[in-house]
Amino acid sequence: MSEAVAGAAPRTLLDKIWDAHVVVTEPGCPSVLYVDLHLVHEVTSPQAFSGLRARGIGVRRPDRTLATMDHITPTRGGLATLDAESMKMVAALERGAAEFGIPLYRLGERGNGIVHVMGPELGATRPGMTIVCGDSHTSTHGAFGALAFGIGTSEVEHVLATQCLLQRKPKAFEVRVDGRLAPGVSGKDLILAVIAKLGIGGGTGSVFEFRGEAISALSMEARMTVCNMSIEAGARAGLIAPDAKTWEFLRGRPLAPKGEEFEAMVAAGSDLKSDEGATFEGGSIVLDGWTIAPMITWGTNPGMGMAIDASVPDPATMADPGAKAMAEKALKYMGFEGGQPLLGKAIDVVFIGSCTNSRLSDLQAAADIVRGKKVADGVRMLVVPGSVNIKREAEALGLDRIFMDAGAEWRDAGCSMCIAMNGDLVPPGQLAVSTSNRNFEGRQGPGSRTLLASPATAAASAVRGAVADPREVA
Repeated sequence: MSEAVAGAAPRTLLDKIWDAHVVVTEPGCPSVLYVDLHLVHEVTSPQAFSGLRARGIGVRRPDRTLATMDHITPTRGGLATLDAESMKMVAALERGAAEFGIPLYRLGERGNGIVHVMGPELGATRPGMTIVCGDSHTSTHGAFGALAFGIGTSEVEHVLATQCLLQRKPKAFEVRVDGRLAPGVSGKDLILAVIAKLGIGGGTGSVFEFRGEAISALSMEARMTVCNMSIEAGARAGLIAPDAKTWEFLRGRPLAPKGEEFEAMVAAGSDLKSDEGATFEGGSIVLDGWTIAPMITWGTNPGMGMAIDASVPDPATMADPGAKAMAEKALKYMGFEGGQPLLGKAIDVVFIGSCTNSRLSDLQAAADIVRGKKVADGVRMLVVPGSVNIKREAEALGLDRIFMDAGAEWRDAGCSMCIAMNGDLVPPGQLAVSTSNRNFEGRQGPGSRTLLASPATAAASAVRGAVADPREVA
């Protein structure tokens, strides 16, 4: 760990990034925080652009703004398949980007993709940054040691106009995962285990800093998955201190610094870690990575998770009346019974994609399971890469053929079934195993039922036609 400056109190990684970006703070008021990178998409930008025009002002730093099409865009057929209302939103993004000089990655173009996939992929995401976007899973970028969080539509307009944002400082919360993950256990399983331990409100008012041997051993793609779901435990954001893996990932990326500027960035990033003795005011938890099993959710929020070979909790055994009522409501919606296993439970849909698990390594993990096998009769499997670049890389490796030969649908990049705003959805009553980040009632379509899991678990379930343990599907 880095040493605190002589005479100064030890600081957390959050402290260091926050302090470097505060423009002004007045007693009892939120701080004015400078924003290094603002990511924009077609759902929250039209209203913001309209607001700028109405006030007669422009975008303060278009060079620190990056736009993409991802949320409502189709994953097959291109923009020609959009309905009239969705096309208006896409057109508004195109008009705003052109009018205000914002770089835009259009649907199907190289570099286009889900906003939290393409930012790191392009090298726009870097350690020590503050990053915002009108999307709650902006926390993904914290895997690079960046303070990244979602904002509302009115705040999108404010950042476009000023490149600043009013924010109250959250507390740093340590999430330490010691040891190593067992074979067959992924970053998705790790974060589902964390959320199951803390609950959906355990991190409220805090920023998680993930630490420990298990975190250090994760790939950058797995770290992005972990930080992506930080907010599902109520945290404002997630952070992981940059290391050699971070710099290696960024080296040579299209928008990353080059040559001496890159080396200067690496040198400046050497202090981007919590000092020895720093205080985590938000709290601290410790997990043993080796004890984490493949995880799956059983209810209607991401905190309702369990080991895949465990049994669904029985509300009758719950002492807390609130928890009992919530569990009863969730089980009624899901059609499950407390005390019963999920292994072997018949499923209808498998979705592999979203900003949580649509990167190349996610697709490879799923392909390794389905290679030479067939998706079970009656099961629909949808595989959606997170960006145009990932789609091309996967096709170069033959992953598309593996999926299609197995009977899965291979799609274009986009948010797809994660948010069900684009034609990809789970029909009412059907049960899906999904690699996305939320399992709320109707999240993947009206009346849909969702089990969150890793790409390996989702693929194993597709082959079996029922919830399956990936360690048992060779």
